Amino acid sequence: MSPYDKNAPIPNLAHRVWRDPILWLAFGFGTGLAPRAPGTFGTLPGIGVAWLLGLVAAALALPSGVIVLSALVVLIPVGIWLCGAASRRLGAHDHGGIVFDEIVGVLIPFLLLPLSPLNLLWAFVWFRVFDVLKPWPIRWLDRHVSGGVGIMIDDLLAGVFALVVMGLMGWGFPDWVRLH
Repeated sequence: MSPYDKNAPIPNLAHRVWRDPILWLAFGFGTGLAPRAPGTFGTLPGIGVAWLLGLVAAALALPSGVIVLSALVVLIPVGIWLCGAASRRLGAHDHGGIVFDEIVGVLIPFLLLPLSPLNLLWAFVWFRVFDVLKPWPIRWLDRHVSGGVGIMIDDLLAGVFALVVMGLMGWGFPDWVRLH
């Protein structure tokens, strides 16, 4: 097993995550420590962030897409650095507990779709589907791009795929996804 193996057990992982601010953020405030489906649990803070961005947009009387875009402009480079730093600290590329990429990726559907409870649910479901199944080119990027960019890129693309599917759902089934 390589010392940079994403499946290698990491001694004292929970202790390290709770004591290291970089690991704590990269592990989605600890949600990435879930023993099963850490990516799914790690996506939940992203839904919370999306909801908060919607509240900020409403308070500022701005379209939510403007606020989400502003957040993504900050969070993507922060995520690239943070995920890369966490990966180096753990000695494991894209350890399953690193979920900051999920937090950022699930925001992407809200670049064009309004924040509503139903849209939050659909974004969560479709994002997870694409993040787990990794259809082309997501799987290819996941395997061939390294570092913080490699950790983030597959989840950003899963968010784009979720956006496309939700847009199609809103067009074909307008009661299921809110487009305005």
